[in-house]
Amino acid sequence: MNTSATETAEAPSSSESKSGQSRRFKVVIVGGGTAGISVAARLCNAMPEPDVAIVEPSETHYYQPLWTLVGGGVVNKEKSARAESGLIPKGATWVRDSVTKLDPDNNQVITAGGETIGYDFLVVACGIEINWEGVKGLAGAVGKNGICSNYDYDTVDYTWQTIKNFQGGTALFTMPPPPIKCAGAPQKIAYLADDAFRKQGVRDKSKIIYAAGTPGIFSAPAYAETLKKVVERKSIETMYQHVLVEIRPDAKEAVFEDRGNDNAEVVVKYDMIHVTPPQRSPQVVRESPLADDGGWLAVDKETLQSPKFDNVFAIGDASSLPTSKTGAAIRKQTPVLVKNLLAEINGQGSGAFDKYDGYTACPLVTGYGKLIMAEFDYELKPTPTFPFDQTKERWSMYQVKRYVLPPLYWNRILRGKA
Repeated sequence: MNTSATETAEAPSSSESKSGQSRRFKVVIVGGGTAGISVAARLCNAMPEPDVAIVEPSETHYYQPLWTLVGGGVVNKEKSARAESGLIPKGATWVRDSVTKLDPDNNQVITAGGETIGYDFLVVACGIEINWEGVKGLAGAVGKNGICSNYDYDTVDYTWQTIKNFQGGTALFTMPPPPIKCAGAPQKIAYLADDAFRKQGVRDKSKIIYAAGTPGIFSAPAYAETLKKVVERKSIETMYQHVLVEIRPDAKEAVFEDRGNDNAEVVVKYDMIHVTPPQRSPQVVRESPLADDGGWLAVDKETLQSPKFDNVFAIGDASSLPTSKTGAAIRKQTPVLVKNLLAEINGQGSGAFDKYDGYTACPLVTGYGKLIMAEFDYELKPTPTFPFDQTKERWSMYQVKRYVLPPLYWNRILRGKA
C-alpha cells in the first residue's frame, strides 16, 4: 500500500512491478536536492519516454550557497527558497517520502511510508546530514544567546542579527574536520563579520578567532596563499587542528580538542560564536551495503558508478568522491553521471563512459564586494574558468556570486541545461 503523497508532472512509462513492489521505475533517484533534480532533468531531457522517480520528502528546495550572504545581511533568506513541486522535471514522478533502506540486492528501496519501490537503475543523491548532536550542548542552543549558524534555514537570519548587534568582545567562528558541505563557508562569514564590525565602529573592541579542525586555511595551495594574506590583513586569529566538542551556553565557553597537541582541552570564552556543525553521510547510506568504510556511498571517482553494482550510481555530498562537497562540483558531476548511466541502460558498457576529474569550485567571499573564485580538481590544481588570475580577490567575482549564480542555478542547472 502506498502511504506517500505523489506528484507526477507527466505519467511515466513504468515496467511491471515485482512481487511486493507497489511501483517500479527504470530509474529511481534518492534525493531531490541539487544533485537529484539536476540528474532527473538531464535524464528526462534525454529519454524519449522518461521513466524516472525522485524520492524526496521536502516540500521546499533551498539554494544554500546564498546563506552566506543572508548571514552577512546582504539578502533575505526567503530568496533562497522555492517550492520543490515547481522544480520536478516534466516526465518525472515525485514520491514525497524519504528512503529508509537501500536494497541493491533486490533492486529496490523502502520508504518511511512503508512503500517498496523497484528500479532497474538507482542514483543516490541524498546529500549530507547535519549532526548537531555531534557537539555537546549545541543541539537546541543555536539561534539564541549569541550562538548562530548559517547551516540551517531556520537560524541563518539570526547570524546577521548577532553580527549587527555585536558591541565588541570575542567573535568565534568554527569549522569541523571535513567532509562538510561548502568547506569555505565557515571562514566566509568571519570575513563578512570583520567588515561589518569595522562599519559599525566596534572592530577595535573586538577579537575575531577562526578555529578549524583542518591543518590550514584551505586545501588548494594556490588559493590558500591569498587567504593567508586576507587573514593577516583582517587581524583574524587562527587556531588550526582545533575541533569543537562542547558548547557551554550559560558560561559562553567553547571547548575544543587540540588535535595537534594530544587532544588537549582548550576552552575559549566568547561573546558570539558562529558554529559550523559536524556533518556525516545520511543514515540510510551508512547502514546500506553500498557504503564504504567511512559510511559514504562507494563509487568510482571518475565514473560515479558503484564498484559492487553496475546499475547503481551516486553523486554529490552522499558519495565517496574525494572532492569538496559543493553545488559547483555537482554541476560537473551531473553530465558525466547521466552519460554513463544512459550508456549502462543502453548496454554500451564502460567503454562509452565519460570521466569526472574532481572539479569543484568555492566562491570565497572575503568581504563585502570581494571574492576569490577558487576552482580546482582532484589534484588541488587550479582549473580557472575566467581569463585572469582567480587567486586574487575581485569585485567582479563577488557580483557573479551575488547576481549571476542564483538565476543560473534556478533556471539552468536545475533544468539540466548547464
